Amino acid sequence: MAKVEKTFTKEEADALHARRREEQSSEVSRRARDKVQMPGVWSRRDFFGRLGWAGFGLFALTTVMAGMRSAFPRVLFKPDTTFKAGRPDDFPIGEVSEKFKKDFRVWIVRNETGMYALYAKCTHLGCTPRWLSTESKFKCPCHGSGFYQTGINFEGPAPRPLERVRVAMAEDGQLLIDVGVRYRQENGEWEKAGAFLRV
Repeated sequence: MAKVEKTFTKEEADALHARRREEQSSEVSRRARDKVQMPGVWSRRDFFGRLGWAGFGLFALTTVMAGMRSAFPRVLFKPDTTFKAGRPDDFPIGEVSEKFKKDFRVWIVRNETGMYALYAKCTHLGCTPRWLSTESKFKCPCHGSGFYQTGINFEGPAPRPLERVRVAMAEDGQLLIDVGVRYRQENGEWEKAGAFLRV
C-alpha cells in the first residue's frame, strides 16, 4: 500500500507549534516548581554528573600526589658506622665503658695488654644485654644469657659469644671504632688485627 502523507495548512501548523510551545513552557514551569518544593533531592542526571566530577577530582588528586611523592626518593639514611671514642688513657684497665652503648651499641673494654670493643647485641635473639659491674658479667634481660667480660657466653640460651667490632688507632691518637666490621670468636676471627688493639 502506498503511504499517504498528511499535509497541514498554515493555520493548523501554527496551531500545532503554539501548542508545543505551550506544553514546553508548562513543563519548564512544572520542573521549576518541583525544584523549589524539593530542594534537597537530586535528579538522576544531577547525581551522576556530580559523581563523575567527584571521580575526576579524585583521579586528578591522586595523580598530583603521586607526582609530588616521586620528588622524594625512598632512601634510608643510616648513621656513619665509624666513630672516634677518645684516647686509650680515657679507659681504665679492667673496666667496661658504656659511654657509647646508647648511640652506637658498643662497649669498650681495656685490659692489661690492650683494648677491644664488644657489640651490645645478644647472640640469642638480639636484645641489648646489661653490664653488671658487681658481678663482672653481661646479662641479657630477655632470656637470661650471661657473658663474661671477654664476651664469652657461659649461661642461658645464647649459642655463641658476643661479637667484637673493629678497633684501631686513628692518626690523632684516638680510638677509631667501626661498628660495620664485626668479628666472631667461633670463626677464629678474634685473632685478626682489628678485633684487638694492643696499647
